[in-house]
Amino acid sequence: MLCVVAMETVLVTGGSGAIARWCIIELLRRGYAVRTTVLDLAREPEVRGAIASEVDPGDRLSFSAADLLRDDGWAEATGGCSSVLHVASPFPPEQPKDPDDLIVPAREGTLRVLRAGVAAGVARVVVTSSAAAIAYTKPPSNGIFTETEWSDPADPEASPYVRSKTIAERAAWDFMKNGAGTTTLAVVNPVAVIGPVAGKDPSYSFQAISRVLTGDMPALPRLGFSFVDVRDIADLHIRAMTAPNAAGERFLGVAKFLWLADVAKILRDRLGSDARRVPTRNAPDVLVRFISLFDPSIRSVISELGERTEFSHDKASTMLGWTPRPIEDSVVDCAQSLIRNGIVTI
Repeated sequence: MLCVVAMETVLVTGGSGAIARWCIIELLRRGYAVRTTVLDLAREPEVRGAIASEVDPGDRLSFSAADLLRDDGWAEATGGCSSVLHVASPFPPEQPKDPDDLIVPAREGTLRVLRAGVAAGVARVVVTSSAAAIAYTKPPSNGIFTETEWSDPADPEASPYVRSKTIAERAAWDFMKNGAGTTTLAVVNPVAVIGPVAGKDPSYSFQAISRVLTGDMPALPRLGFSFVDVRDIADLHIRAMTAPNAAGERFLGVAKFLWLADVAKILRDRLGSDARRVPTRNAPDVLVRFISLFDPSIRSVISELGERTEFSHDKASTMLGWTPRPIEDSVVDCAQSLIRNGIVTI
């Protein structure tokens, strides 16, 4: 008699987002069926097309309508799923005037997904948090942040985004302490995500590459970020979903810190004529502060001017066998895909 093994179905929330799309792609490549949520089912063709540009989803990709601020749809979305990757969370290009515009959907949405997952009996929920929930506190003695640190949401200098990610992750861990049945929780804390674009809706963090590539900044501010490839973050989510020892753990997803001047040099060295608009001059700090008065995207990171924040991925590497690819390759792949997809014009 032929034995047919049922295919596991994984729910990925927020399928229109950059990280979620790559999670879907990697899950499909590894033989899973995937259900994903979108606010409006009218976006299904767009998301399906973006996924299909990397892997043929066949009949293994389905869609559910669900809103982080409403209970409707979450029971149907989680029903029959073995695990949940909760990736959906607001990530604005500029900080809102009212912090609750970010905090409420991040916290309530996370709790809504956890409640639905527990009720459906899923084995594990992996929540996408952020390195922002780790780094906005007193630096450790060696200057390298690990998963043991927590940002302080009461810090008056913490942005609404930092507060939202910290509060939402804390709420998730608190919820799991109070009776989650057989469901376990793991958390992934990515730094700034770059890499190839799946479709025409890149993550806001891809702007660090696009603005250097297009010369949108005529000179390079003394800003830098810890980066990681979106494909490696998708892989980390799946490792956190499947590894038994990942239950109850958080994992930083980070490859390397780069100043924008480093990004510019990588692009000039490896893109040839496509890097013709990449700036070569450095911008004085006083000029950057002046520009930030008129540019909200610069204003949101002005406090990081000249700051170098380092993170360790030792825990993910040791416990899960995770190794990020060279970030220089990710910078180039990101730039080339932004050009190829018509997201930037050079």
